Amino acid sequence: MLRVHGAKLAGEVTIRTYAGDFIDFYRRPPTAHISMFRQRSIQNLVRTTGVGVHSGRRVELTLRPAEANTGIVFHRVDLPQVVDLPAQAMGVGDTRMASVLQQGDVRVSTVEHLMSALAGLGIDNLHVDLTAEEVPIMDGSAATFVYLLRSAGIVEQNAPKQFIKVLKPVEIREGEGRNLKWARLEPHEGFALAFSIDFRHPAIDSTANFAEIDFATHSYVREIARARTFGFVNEVEALRSMGLARGGSLDNAIVMDEYRVLNSDGLRYDDEFVKHKILDAIGDLYLLGKPLVARYVACKSGHGLNNQLARALLAQRDAWELVTYESQAAAPQAFRHEWKLA
Repeated sequence: MLRVHGAKLAGEVTIRTYAGDFIDFYRRPPTAHISMFRQRSIQNLVRTTGVGVHSGRRVELTLRPAEANTGIVFHRVDLPQVVDLPAQAMGVGDTRMASVLQQGDVRVSTVEHLMSALAGLGIDNLHVDLTAEEVPIMDGSAATFVYLLRSAGIVEQNAPKQFIKVLKPVEIREGEGRNLKWARLEPHEGFALAFSIDFRHPAIDSTANFAEIDFATHSYVREIARARTFGFVNEVEALRSMGLARGGSLDNAIVMDEYRVLNSDGLRYDDEFVKHKILDAIGDLYLLGKPLVARYVACKSGHGLNNQLARALLAQRDAWELVTYESQAAAPQAFRHEWKLA
């Protein structure tokens, strides 16, 4: 159970999420219906605390409103001088088990779940303050971040939302034979993802190894956000020797031995494993800085390949263009469907 440290400010209240987390936010008037095609931020500051899944360190996370055209910016407020790290694909310095923003020796690790929630809710501008080098893992999914952001209120800003529209396929491939991994972006009037996994593990093989989500007809909040990260008991010691997975537990991950899932509550979705890979991909791709009008297709991709794909897209200037939508009727159904009310 997570509790926020420090005294409350005027108007601040504490609420408990369905997952048992305690979160502070500032009381606000009800959020009105929000149109989709302008930029968005949150209305009020919101904060919580958690643990870094890799570092094992306690961290306070504060989400603050940001002006239009700011983008998503992480701030290491625990350092003698605050260091700002914009959420950009070109700023990713490490992709072992997480997407890590890096500026010199300063890092912000495990940004993908928060970035995924921001993409799922259509939030363009946000300040993210951290008191340690890692975004807290919460329950291992994006659900708590969705709850935080909705609790803070989502507001429309007086600036048009820009989209990256993919004009021709861009693909990254790595390995050969059974070790082949690949990821591709291709033209699509909306936003859709298809993902295949192959872990050769009984617990995973008994579930779906493929999932396809088109946000014209599917919901990020209902069908993706609650999918948790996962790991294997026999890999824990090796990961911890590399400084990883030191905060991992049954409370923030699906954990498996050689044969089965060890979590007493089982899976949240029948295809939770592959859906978490989709959740990660959404977050990794949102490091492009703008929502994609595209279809993403991948086989056994991870943070590294996703980042290579984002960089490859940016490098091929004739493969994409920036677009805005002046009316609801002109926008793809995927964006009208999911973001119509925060």
